[in-house]
Amino acid sequence: MKKYTVSVVIPSFNSEKLLEKNLPALLLSKNNPENNILEIIIVDDGSTDKTSALITSKFSQIKLIRHRKNRGFSAGVNTGVRAAKGDLILLINTDVVPEENFLASVFKHFENGKVFAVSLHEKGFGWARGAFSDGYVQLATGGESVESHSSFYVSGENGVFRRSIWMELNGMDEKLLSPFYWEDIDICYRASKRGYINLWEPSAHVVHNHESTISKFSNSYIQRVKERNQLLVIWKNIHSASLIQKHILGVLKRSVTHPSYIRIVLMSLGRLGFALKARKKEIKLSKVSDEAIFSRF
Repeated sequence: MKKYTVSVVIPSFNSEKLLEKNLPALLLSKNNPENNILEIIIVDDGSTDKTSALITSKFSQIKLIRHRKNRGFSAGVNTGVRAAKGDLILLINTDVVPEENFLASVFKHFENGKVFAVSLHEKGFGWARGAFSDGYVQLATGGESVESHSSFYVSGENGVFRRSIWMELNGMDEKLLSPFYWEDIDICYRASKRGYINLWEPSAHVVHNHESTISKFSNSYIQRVKERNQLLVIWKNIHSASLIQKHILGVLKRSVTHPSYIRIVLMSLGRLGFALKARKKEIKLSKVSDEAIFSRF
């Protein structure tokens, strides 16, 4: 089996305390040859705390890249991946702690050249389920099986991605989906449409403490961005005429029953031009139908 090298990419925004607490565990994992971690890259996305000073003084073995201003999650990830030298990219949040040999069971999956990404196992969560229901892409969690399983998407919070396919896909869509949410669903769905495979590996254990700095934003703002990006991902990636018809009916129904949703639609329309341009490109490159993808889950 090929010995894949791994570049760890951590997007960070005002995460000084989380990094100070959680980086030692990641460095222990790097020292374990079973994980074959080549490098750790932290992208400081315009932080106003002392993140950069912490990395420079206490974790100098980590590569630090700084954005002068905050550009959002996907931009931070894309910057890190472009700078990475490994065959595989481990995306991990600042509030995720890996077990010492957490990558050992992942490498076998990449022997299949069609595998794009493998999701790690956060206790309480299994593989990702995706469905098209009531005119929308709906997400749910599958069971925590003892065997690996196909997954609708692989989380950008704790997942391993093949860098060559990532670059083929031009990375996360920071123009359309910034500042956060649905970027990992978008890139994995685009990979699936081109015939690639996403998996979940039960033996790759991590602990997610859910202390992310996204909590610094108001809940109402976070929810609006989630719902906006859900629409944008549909407009960009769902190409089936039948499913689009159901989506239009679903939007109309939701807008009538919940008039406040009209605000979400208007927010989304502000980025419609970007979505349609990307949609045109994805239609040309897609090889697998939407119906075929959803039928797997």
